[in-house]
Amino acid sequence: MEGETVRIIPGPIIVGSGPSGLAVAACLKVRHIPSLVLERSHCIASLWRLKSYDRLRLHLPKHFCELPLLPFPAHLPAYPSKDQFVAYLDAYAAAFGVRPSFGESVVAAEYDAEAGFWRVKTQAEQGRREYASRWLVVATGENAEEVAPEIGGLREFEGKVVHTSRYRSGEEFRGKRVLVVGCGNSGMEVSLDLCNHGASPAIVVRDTVHLLPREMLGLSTFGLSMWMLKWLPIRMVDRFLLLVAGLLLGDTAAFGLRRPKLGPLQLKAIAGKTPVLDVGTLAKIKSGHIKVFPAVKRLTTKGAEFVDGRSQEFDAVVLATGYRSNVPTWLKEREFFSTKDGFPKKPFPNGWKGDRGLYAAGFTKRGLLGASMDATRIAQDIEQSWLEVS
Repeated sequence: MEGETVRIIPGPIIVGSGPSGLAVAACLKVRHIPSLVLERSHCIASLWRLKSYDRLRLHLPKHFCELPLLPFPAHLPAYPSKDQFVAYLDAYAAAFGVRPSFGESVVAAEYDAEAGFWRVKTQAEQGRREYASRWLVVATGENAEEVAPEIGGLREFEGKVVHTSRYRSGEEFRGKRVLVVGCGNSGMEVSLDLCNHGASPAIVVRDTVHLLPREMLGLSTFGLSMWMLKWLPIRMVDRFLLLVAGLLLGDTAAFGLRRPKLGPLQLKAIAGKTPVLDVGTLAKIKSGHIKVFPAVKRLTTKGAEFVDGRSQEFDAVVLATGYRSNVPTWLKEREFFSTKDGFPKKPFPNGWKGDRGLYAAGFTKRGLLGASMDATRIAQDIEQSWLEVS
């Protein structure tokens, strides 16, 4: 930026103040390494604080979701609520003195080979700024931007259309017929929430899906899986999970929820597709309170037509169609990050470190546990080079 001063940052620049960015900053802080955290929003953890529905809870037990160096308070339930998790993140930032520069959206980041620095340009209310550092940590995460699919007739539909990032509670839809597009954890939970608030929801299940009970044999399904994987091959663990799921949930295919050919853990490892942990939605599907439809052929002015020939009227549509990385829109680098999906090209557990001081935190497709692993590794690696130049 010609004519503007470049601010040299002695420590790393961290882009994003979600759980991943906070964890990296904290792990650096205890090593006495300063950092600059840039955040486009005006608060930390904006996805959790501003773009998640009210009934949201952690899908995994809290000990799998705590960030490095600070456990959850003992009095919290096994599955903390959204508000409890946000309070934990606030306390985490305060405990380690992490104070992001809010309202700064990174518009470009590029490595300057001649200077040996990453140059990061931002847009803030006060104008454009530029920073330079030897290290750049990308912590904008897997869920930076909403994904809104192209659905025929969407513009002609006369009812309300909302992405889950703007959905808060089913109370707004009481007495309404609501079509939920997407059958991941969010789609299933939103359908249940709508049902519990007196709406008449229907969910679109376009593809196969693994639905598992949240707990098995008195243990969390995730925790049990992780323990079994220490001793058994992944295929055997998958067989066990599906056997127990069949006993507890029954044949989900009978209700329009066909299972993939690959087991849930194999599918997660190969394709990054997370199994759905049932928190009560299946019971509502079985009772008929939540209807299941295949893929949408097109929306009409009053409802939807489906690929199996059925049609039905709806008052609203909720898009539970997920999020995507936005890294390719601002990072001018093509070796470490994929321009296709905005994720590191190297698969887990090797996707945290690139070249020339570039790092990625929170792109493991393994939730908060993966983000914590990234943060610890990144801080350890930066510490080595920090000591060399200090």
